Amino acid sequence: MSMIVIDGLDGSGKATQSRLLADNLQKMGVPARRVSFPDYDNPWSCLVKMYLGGEFGKRPEDVGAFAASSFFAMDRYASFKKCWEQDYLAGTVIVADRYVGSNAIHQMSKLPREEWDGFLDWLWDYEYQKLALPRPDLVLYLDMSPETSRELLKKRYGGDESKKDIHEKDFAYLMACRESARYVAQREKWRVIPCCDGKEPLPVEEIGQTLLRIVLESL
Repeated sequence: MSMIVIDGLDGSGKATQSRLLADNLQKMGVPARRVSFPDYDNPWSCLVKMYLGGEFGKRPEDVGAFAASSFFAMDRYASFKKCWEQDYLAGTVIVADRYVGSNAIHQMSKLPREEWDGFLDWLWDYEYQKLALPRPDLVLYLDMSPETSRELLKKRYGGDESKKDIHEKDFAYLMACRESARYVAQREKWRVIPCCDGKEPLPVEEIGQTLLRIVLESL
């Protein structure tokens, strides 16, 4: 196994769980490296920053699914070529906080449902074939209810709504993204991990142990 992706809605715990998984694998002697998208530490995330900052429109739907997907895809391509391609080719297990599937979750929701399959076919061809990004061996989807995610985001930003990006500010959009996430997870056979009891998030360590178990079973 060369690449594991952890995806989910905003506020679902992707950053925490990807760090925990990479750390646990390293402690077990498995060469592992965590990568995160968007890659805000590098200049190639500039279009993503402009989009999420509302410079192309204050609502997610102001930028179409295909254009917005291209912003995120180029960020991934540059990160791969400049930062982690050699580790990937050398056999290091890459643990990604978000990846290509994040475009499916967030951008597909902008389209009519009858266009979803066509969009997914285009997206997989664009990023995995034309851009030649590596396909993940395993995608773990953290299933957190949007209501719980919203409360966790409030805590993250200390109640300051101005710190949220245009995705995080739009609760109706997050609700739509959950529907698209469920669709792609079923179609692509992602492993879905429940992360809340319907209201409160499950303990971080409990979720982490579930992810580690699934990964070890798949190695």
